[in-house]
Amino acid sequence: MTADQQYAETPTSGPAQMFPVDEDDVARLRTRLAGAAQQAGLLDVAYRTIDSPLGPLLLAATEHGLVRVAFEREGFADVLQALATRLSPRVLEAPRRLDAAAAQLEDYFAGRRRSFDLPLDHAMSTGFRRTVQRYLPRIGYGRTESYKEVAEHVGNARAVRAVGTACATNPLPVVVPCHRVVRSDGGLGGYLGGVEAKTLLLELERAA
Repeated sequence: MTADQQYAETPTSGPAQMFPVDEDDVARLRTRLAGAAQQAGLLDVAYRTIDSPLGPLLLAATEHGLVRVAFEREGFADVLQALATRLSPRVLEAPRRLDAAAAQLEDYFAGRRRSFDLPLDHAMSTGFRRTVQRYLPRIGYGRTESYKEVAEHVGNARAVRAVGTACATNPLPVVVPCHRVVRSDGGLGGYLGGVEAKTLLLELERAA
């Protein structure tokens, strides 16, 4: 049997089987392309994924700073499409831009870090939501505030429901700690990453 006959009779044959490529080579090529795109000013949104106790997280950054942290349940493809639509279609997997964010998140989950020192890009939020999200890092590590207290602190005590919406649409969860906002009766309230993720984060901070 010739090689051509073997490929023709193999049901799974296709380009990947006929032209096998080493994964390390693909990774190096991606890195080179990302570096070339950045040098040429063609990279507007860089992204990477990391593992975490909450499951895989997608991190994305513009040249201004970290612009998105997404949970797997949100659908990474949908998140990237939203970034392309709202910010720029020039979105590329380029891990290096996100090395600092990845390292600080790793330290946070290991209990070695209590706050983040990263430039943030709030381009995915506007108006009152952005106001609330800018306030949230003032809630200290291991502490919580109610939605009502947050509404009071941002100057609109009657906007409790709007505070809930701002937390639910926070584009930078974990780094901007919306998980520290709970209901007045002690209930957890909702969370973009799911109640289990919110519980894990609060327990992590209480244990540190």
